[in-house]
Amino acid sequence: MRRKMIAGNWKMNKTIQEARDFLSKLQHLEPKQRARVVLCAPYLSLPALADVAIPPVEICAQNVHFAPSGAYTGEVSVEMLKEIDVHMSIIGHSERREYFNETDEALNKKVQAAVKEEFEVILCCGEKLEEREAGNQFQVVEDQLRADLADVKPEDMYLVNIAYEPVWAIGTGKTASAQDAQDMCQHIRRLLAELFNETVADETTILYGGSVKPDNIAELMAMEDIDGALVGGASLEPMSFLKLLDYEV
Repeated sequence: MRRKMIAGNWKMNKTIQEARDFLSKLQHLEPKQRARVVLCAPYLSLPALADVAIPPVEICAQNVHFAPSGAYTGEVSVEMLKEIDVHMSIIGHSERREYFNETDEALNKKVQAAVKEEFEVILCCGEKLEEREAGNQFQVVEDQLRADLADVKPEDMYLVNIAYEPVWAIGTGKTASAQDAQDMCQHIRRLLAELFNETVADETTILYGGSVKPDNIAELMAMEDIDGALVGGASLEPMSFLKLLDYEV
């Protein structure tokens, strides 16, 4: 059975002390939902958080490189993250794709490197507004995932979570309707069955990301193929984040 996940992506926010303060407040709260609680923090805050995080809170990086070491100035490897007890990273966030020119070829290398080291990822995919308006959203997401997951073995897919994030709904206040999000997540699950098998499709956690807030989380989580959320702005305050874990379906 797929486990629910609520992941907060802090992006380039919070100093180390602010991160510690957030976690201190969060870990004393008791959410209603028994979901995986994931905090995706900037690199500098990861050691401080990983040292004190207790279940159900898990600490996640926002990016990781595909090489184990080498002349890649400014990058961080899987091995470096595992050494500080961080065992998960977002990869392929739309902002990485758009602002840092990450390609599907590079993302496939990251997936391959991660599963080789038994390192978990949240792989992001999603379409731009013009692609949705042209009716190409399903093909765009399918093309991304086919490329990103090329040559990954079915038995390694337990390390891969997928986050569907329509680019036009990130940080804009716009949100795909719950049905639009469900339609895409269902399409992704069917694609996984085609690429791998029905077991992989049934067991892969698929998140929705794109202006998720306490007032729309319940409707999204009621959808059959949405297993959680990748949250931006609403994850920056402990009480707001807690409300995302207190939804009732």
